[in-house]
Amino acid sequence: MNRFSRREFLKASGAAATTSLLPGCAMEPSAPSKPIGRVVVIGGGFGGATAAKYIRLWGGGAIDVLLVERNAEFVSCPTSNLVLGGSRSMADITRGYDRLRGHGVRVVRDEVAAIDAQNRRVRLRRGGDLPYDRLVVSPGIDFMHENIQGYGTEAQKTILHSWKAGPETVALRKQLEDMRDGGVYVLSVPPAPYRCPPGPYERACQVAFYLKNAKPKSKVLILDANPDVTSKGPLFKKAWAELYPGIIEYRGNAEVKSVNAGAKTVSTDFDTIRGDVLNVVPPHRAGDIAKSAGLITANNRWCGVDWLSMESVAVKNVHVLGDATLSAPAMPKSGHMANNHGKLAPRR
Repeated sequence: MNRFSRREFLKASGAAATTSLLPGCAMEPSAPSKPIGRVVVIGGGFGGATAAKYIRLWGGGAIDVLLVERNAEFVSCPTSNLVLGGSRSMADITRGYDRLRGHGVRVVRDEVAAIDAQNRRVRLRRGGDLPYDRLVVSPGIDFMHENIQGYGTEAQKTILHSWKAGPETVALRKQLEDMRDGGVYVLSVPPAPYRCPPGPYERACQVAFYLKNAKPKSKVLILDANPDVTSKGPLFKKAWAELYPGIIEYRGNAEVKSVNAGAKTVSTDFDTIRGDVLNVVPPHRAGDIAKSAGLITANNRWCGVDWLSMESVAVKNVHVLGDATLSAPAMPKSGHMANNHGKLAPRR
């Protein structure tokens, strides 16, 4: 695998940058007057937004950087558990992309339908292509609902994962508010690796905090597919014992294998459990665009990369960031790591 210096990354051929966009692309029209190259970034999360910013900064403003993001605003997933606990609102964890625009990043409100790596073009869902010299893909994760029996489209309407911050965060909070005092909130944790290792246990604490104050007869049941708490185990167990005794129950080696939305039950290899609110987080894989572009290389789930450049080991001139990557040892799938990936790619 060829490794690229920062100079080589930033001073790619200007051929694509001088090619006009096709009509119909919803984006800011201005671009560097004499761009030395174009980088398209897919995904405006922690990894993609960071990469877009630093490519502009370290390129001295001469790189034409386009960020393609389907959402108008960024919603912070790591802090969304605070909304479930009632201490923050969605507005508190939502930010726009104006600061990126201030750095000269052109934000395209659209979704990528396909990547043509051979011809270095990205096709947009609303129509039109974006040519590029280098492509950065930060697609986040998507879910393997098919691994859990009964977790089809209909069941997903009432059994939520809320592992992408947004409408499902609001919907899960509403389910908790509507739950009877004395009800049971069931949270299933998928097998590692998954996005944000401490996230499920933080969520259990936040929901327990809400229930302790608003519905004190209620319980939180954690069904963990892993043998034990995967992150900060002693800390969480201490908090559960001291702050939420009799509220939080933890069961390891309890992977949810099937759900029944009508009966409000989940089943493991050992038990069938009924809950008033079922919060089932399915196993993860790299986001859909990574799958369709042939970037997934490991276990049909994750994207292998050269860790010195973040370049895909499968597709040349495409750099993959964040949760979609096949994690290196001791590297969690987290916003912090995605942010660092975003700073690493343009330096090589």
